[in-house]
Order: sequence, then C-alpha cells, then structure tokens
Amino acid sequence: MALSRASLEALRLMGLTDYETHTYVALTSLISANATEISVAANVPRSRVYQVLKNLVKKGFIEMSRGKPLKFTVIPPHEVFQKSKNHIKKGMDLAEAELNHIYESQIPQVPAPIWLVHGQEKIVNKEMEIISRAEESLFIMGGLMFPEELPRLKSYLEKSTKKGVNIRMLTAPKCRVDHIEVPTKVIMEDLPFEIKFFPVPYIKLIVRDKKEMLIAFCKLSGNTALSETAIAIWNQYQEFVDTISGIYEFIWNADFFNQGFNKNLL
Repeated sequence: MALSRASLEALRLMGLTDYETHTYVALTSLISANATEISVAANVPRSRVYQVLKNLVKKGFIEMSRGKPLKFTVIPPHEVFQKSKNHIKKGMDLAEAELNHIYESQIPQVPAPIWLVHGQEKIVNKEMEIISRAEESLFIMGGLMFPEELPRLKSYLEKSTKKGVNIRMLTAPKCRVDHIEVPTKVIMEDLPFEIKFFPVPYIKLIVRDKKEMLIAFCKLSGNTALSETAIAIWNQYQEFVDTISGIYEFIWNADFFNQGFNKNLL
C-alpha cells in the first residue's frame, strides 16, 4: 500500500533515509520476513538491504531474530511513533529553551526595544508567546478580548499556574468585538487564581515578570471594537514596564474593588 507524501515526510522527520523509509513501509505490510523477501517488497537492492535493516534495528523501528535466515519483525507503528514523538518533542523543547534564553538576553540590548504588532492573529500569538515565557508573575488587563482568543488564553494561563507563576487578572466580564459578544467572565472565572471583573476600557495589557509588556487596542464603532484595526505595542523598556506595573498595582488595590462592584457585574 502506497503512503501519502505527508506520511513519507513524517518518516523522514523521524530520521529515516529513503531506503529505510521504503524498507520500513514494506515490512509494515509483511510484519515479519527475511532480508530477501524485504528486498523484493521494498525494491531495495539486495546489496544494501542488510545495512538498511541493521539501521532500522538501531533506530528502534524493527526487531531482528537470530537464526538462518535472519528474520526481521516490524515494531507496531503506534509504539514507534510515540517514542519518536517524545524524542522529537524533548529535542524541540530543549532547542526552544536555549534559543529563548539567547533571544531574551539580547532583546534588552537592542537600542529601541519597542515594536508595533498589527492584526488580531499576530497580537494573540505574541500574547501567548509572552505568557509562555513567564517565570514569576503575570499582570493581565482584559478589556479587549477577541472572539476566538479566550479558550487558547485560558489554556496558556492554566499551564503558567502549574509552573507556579503568580497571576493577577483584571478584566471586563464581557466585551463586543465585530458585533460579537465575548463572554470573558463565563469562560475565565473558574481559573485557579484571583480575577477581578470590572468594566475596564477596550484595551489589553500583559506584563510578564515586570520585564516585558504588551498593550493592545482597537478603533471602536459605538460599543464594539473593530478587530481589523487592532494594533499592539510590545516592549521591554524597563522604565516603561516599571511605570505600567506601578499603575496596575494602584488600580488592583483601589478601594472600589472592595465595595462589591465587581461582584455585581454580569
């Protein structure tokens, strides 16, 4: 049975050469066979097939049984793929951590570490990127939430909580974007950290570890935000971040939050 191009590419991603890919696919159909049978089924030269089979044994794709002739048996694909997924993920996680360390250590060295981010998708991606880097704290103000953003945001915040990140969130219970009502309170209120609901303006603010921040906003049409006009400012100016963090602390501790306003909101 011929495999799709995508499946063949997946096997190559798992470290197989063309001959190894053809041999493994053939043996998946044969289940167990000797080298001659595999050579014919995989269309791999007899002079190469033994080395290819040995490589597949070393890589954990097949097993070899002693005897005359040698028998080769395929390992169930779900076992092989799970092992490879774990190996690839471990390598990618390590690479991501190392590259993020380099990236974060160099951003403050840029003469003007302030960037504009345009468009809903890019803003949300940048938001998740910042949240995923949090190690100590996250301050979030959510007056502007996009319709498809909340489930993803909730997942990232849950992961941050499990990492021990201290999260404080001040958000409107709902907002309207492109004439769609976004039910922030309904989706987010069961998160395992303190959330205060208050009709904050149509802005989004995220401060990560008091080192990095993103602030986003849109043009309005009445009481509806227009997502196509979304723009964000992302920066790591320490003085700027310190100022915004101080303002957030003041708002968070303001007396009107102790007067029951947020409890009465929808």
